Amino acid sequence: MIIIKSDSDLRRMRRAGEITGMTLKAAEAAIKPGMSTKELDGIIEDFIRSRGAVPSFKGYGGFPGSACISVNNVVIHGIPSKKIIIKDGDIVSIDVGAYIDGFHGDSAATFGVGNVPDNAKKLMEVTKASLEHAAEIMRAGVRLGDIGNAVQSYCESFGYGVVRDFVGHGVGRDLHEDPSVPNYGKPGHGLRLPKGATVAVEPMINEGTPDVIIDRHDGWTVTTADGKLSAHFEHTFYIDETQAHILTNAD
Repeated sequence: MIIIKSDSDLRRMRRAGEITGMTLKAAEAAIKPGMSTKELDGIIEDFIRSRGAVPSFKGYGGFPGSACISVNNVVIHGIPSKKIIIKDGDIVSIDVGAYIDGFHGDSAATFGVGNVPDNAKKLMEVTKASLEHAAEIMRAGVRLGDIGNAVQSYCESFGYGVVRDFVGHGVGRDLHEDPSVPNYGKPGHGLRLPKGATVAVEPMINEGTPDVIIDRHDGWTVTTADGKLSAHFEHTFYIDETQAHILTNAD
């Protein structure tokens, strides 16, 4: 069941979203070659807590970090580690959430570190643009299939693989609420989004095959099946009659 947010709910979600967006900005400013993903995670946690919020992800389902930090061929759910050192030319996907006043924000972005190769730049550019294409059509009454198709058709036109095993979702008092929001679909199909819905749309786009592998040892880390790069962008949106409003901008 989709939970419709009241004006009061929305005010608090805007605050959670703002902190989430600011956290991504802080992470982008901090990231550098030679840094471990564990060190970056500490910076992210400190920033979230300095704003009076708590990291949504820490302890969620047993996840040990405050952020999911996924490097190169890691699609999502990368566990911060002292052993993973960020290098020049890497692309690093950072997925963060902030919880304050009873509500969550959820957002992600992929950042290039230093001298990033052209193929990685293009993947990031297309993935980010696919989220923007989806946002352009989002309003009350739009079908989930239309949103998914906006992402899928754009990314596949560049020969990229759209991950199907993981999807976007509702956000609110719980980090993951109804509905599921796939990054693929058929136009005119699926549930219609109502006014007052708040959803996280998050294209996860692979340079090669859409297939992924879940690490059987840690149960979290998701990598591309072919070892090629992956990028990830996400915003939390509020839906009204005319458009989708981004709640996780930093300003």
